[in-house]
Formats: sequence, C-alpha cells, structure tokens
Amino acid sequence: MSRNLPATGFAPGADIPGVSEPHRGEDAADRLVDGRSHSYDEAHGKGVLLLADGGRYEGTLFGASVVAEGELVFTTGMTGFQESLTDPSFAGQVLTFTWPLLGNYGVIPGVSESSRVWPRGVVCRQAIEVPDHRDAVGSLHDLLHSHGVPGIQGVDTRSITRRVREYGTLLCVFGPIEKEDALSARLAKATSPDLEDLVEEVSRDDEVVLNPGAIDSSGNPLPRLIALDCGVKFNILRELCRRFEVVWVPAQSDFENLVSNWNPDAFFCSNGPGDPAHPGAATSARRVIAAAISSGYPTMGICLGHQLLGLASGLRTYKLLYGHRGANQPVVDLMDNTVSITSQNHGFAIADPKKGMLAQHPSGACSDVEPNAIDSEVTVRFVNANDRTVEGLDVVGRPAFSVQYHPESCPGPHDANPLFDRFSAIVAEHLGSSVPTPLAPVATPSLIGGEN
Repeated sequence: MSRNLPATGFAPGADIPGVSEPHRGEDAADRLVDGRSHSYDEAHGKGVLLLADGGRYEGTLFGASVVAEGELVFTTGMTGFQESLTDPSFAGQVLTFTWPLLGNYGVIPGVSESSRVWPRGVVCRQAIEVPDHRDAVGSLHDLLHSHGVPGIQGVDTRSITRRVREYGTLLCVFGPIEKEDALSARLAKATSPDLEDLVEEVSRDDEVVLNPGAIDSSGNPLPRLIALDCGVKFNILRELCRRFEVVWVPAQSDFENLVSNWNPDAFFCSNGPGDPAHPGAATSARRVIAAAISSGYPTMGICLGHQLLGLASGLRTYKLLYGHRGANQPVVDLMDNTVSITSQNHGFAIADPKKGMLAQHPSGACSDVEPNAIDSEVTVRFVNANDRTVEGLDVVGRPAFSVQYHPESCPGPHDANPLFDRFSAIVAEHLGSSVPTPLAPVATPSLIGGEN
C-alpha cells in the first residue's frame, strides 16, 4: 500500500506549532501532478555534445527540444537526482551525472529543492524511461520536458568526467546532430555564465514570513530570522523553520530596511549559483551580511553565503578547477580533528588566508582584494580532506560562522546537520534565553535511506 503523499507545493511552516497561515509555494514536481500544459516540444533523435576544448560526444536527445548551452560540470551522487536538478546553485550550468543509471525511481512529490529545474541541460549515460517507485508521478524525461530543459543520454560520461577533472570545467553546447554547424558557431560565441547575475535570476522578488507566529514546545515565540535568498534550497528553509520564525527575503535587500521592517534576532545567507564576487545581487547580499555581523547580529552562511562572508571579511574568492559536487565530500573540523561526510555543490571557494588559492581553475578567475567590512577577523574552522580548500569560517569575537557544505543533507549524509543546532544555540545565547528544542522534522518521502 502506498504511503500518504504530501500535498503539492511547499509549505515548511504548515506543521509548526503556532502557525495558522503558513506561506505556500510551488514544488517543481507540481506540474507533473496537476498535468498543467506547457509549450515545449519533446526532444528525440540523435544529438551531439560539443565542448569548448574541441571535445565531441554523440548521444540521444530527451527532455525538451531546445538547445543547451552553459558551463559543463559533474556531480557524483548515486541518488538525489531530483534534488540536484531543482537546486538553484546549478543555474547556468550543464549538469553531467557520473552515476550511469539516472531516474530509476522517478520524480516524487515534495522532494524538490525549488519550484523549477535549474541546469540548462542534463548529460547522462542512461535515462530510465519507466521509473519503478510506488510514489513516482513521472520520469526524468517528464520533469525536464515540463520545465523546458533538454537532456542527452548515451554519451561516455566517464570520459567527460575525466576530461573535466584534468582540465577544469568548460563551456559546452548540445542539440540535434543535424544542426552541428550551428551549434559549433553558437559555442564559439558563448560566454561564461559566471559573468551573468545568476543570484538575481534565482532569488525571490518579495519578502514573506514562512511560519508566522511559530512557537517552541513551551509556547515561547521562536527567534525571528532573516533568510537572504541567493538561491536557497527548500530543505534549508525547512530546517530553519524548525528553529526560527523565518522571514524569506530577496538577495537584493537593504539591511536598515530589514531591521526596521522586521526587527529580526538573527541573519542567514543561503547557497546560490555563480561568482560570489559578481557586482549584482551577490554583492548586495554581501553588504547585508557584513552589516549584520558588524552590528552584532548572530549570522550564519551556507555555500555561497559562506563565500560572501569570506569576502566581507577581506578574504578573496576564486574559481575551482572543477568544484565539489556530490554527497560524499569529506570535511575536517580543525578544532577537534573529526571528519564529516558532507553534501556539496559549488564551483568557487574562499582563498586560504595562509596557503592561498588551492585547486584553482586554469582561467585564474578570482576576486579583487577588498577591505574587511565586518570589524572582526575570521579563522578557518573546516577544510576539505581531499584538497585542503577552506570549508568553513568562524568569526572571531562575533556570534557568526559559515560553512561551504550543505548541512541540510538533501541529498546526502546527515553528519553536518547539527550545525543548525549550533546556530540555534548561538542565537539563544545572544538573546539570553534557553536553547529551544528543535521541532521534529516533517516526514517527506524517503527514496533511499538518508536522502531526506
């Protein structure tokens, strides 16, 4: 017998005590559930993937009948394809899955990380046409087709991954093989998506309280948190709503207005795509984070939020050779020398204050040196066990820290989830109150143990 499926949409405050009118948004799988119409044709037939370094791969097209163009990256996760496809951090990129069978358990309601599919194209070895899961509402092809995203399968993804690992991420394009000349001409004119304001593309446009009136198990109001949306994942918001009354705001916000309008107790900056030093929405979010920390507010950053905190503290950011994307990234806590296995998705990093830029991309892309805007120094707390790149910062003398990885672990292991509790304890100490017991997580469909 099938389990009860969650209602369509995204409402992280629906089961929080004290919340009578939670905000409700859309889940990317909703359009498969309600069968809404769209204008995208289905892709079929032979296709060709062209790389900027001259690489060429033939395959079969699926998803939507449009041309894909972007930065070719890869992710190593064996499961969690739906979460990856709906992660806004993949905006501007063409995503290669290293695991050869993609979509065997189908698309599940309530599992998406946003309201849409963000990669500009999908590359895989084999796309499963008929998924085998009791709660599936469609296939990988159905999800891509409904969101206007193309895919190509039957290509040698091992060769592509080795190429990217050796030489770094690079631009690519794919589409119908009979249009190869036009595709080649288009690739020759392509520019890096890092030059685009991708954070502005993925961020929300208005301010909204996700769980108004939220209280803890003792009936006390939860601390109010400003969550800057640089491309936030739904499961991060779920974790925050268990511990705070969350005000979800655009990346392009003004610190003084946020304080006067919402009287917050703490600030949070989310994950997101693109170059953290881009002068658009990312820089706007950085200014808010800098002002929050220098004003003494408890502050936490994840992924892009971590990079923005680093920039605000006077450190530099730079593009990695091929980034960290997958659910098996080992991170060392330099305070107690323990290791956590983490979920990650990023192509930029913070330069180590002592060792500089490690595992740098051949393009040499990096930020300029800018002054410290937080009135405090930072120390490196976490590093990647593989390449020793910076994975987390603690702000000296301030109730603030950041991590490069994803403690909400969707998809991925749960090793780092206690970081949300650490932040909750920091906020409680700052407010002089007791630490509230986190509300139990709301059950979401579990595809394979440990995903949600």
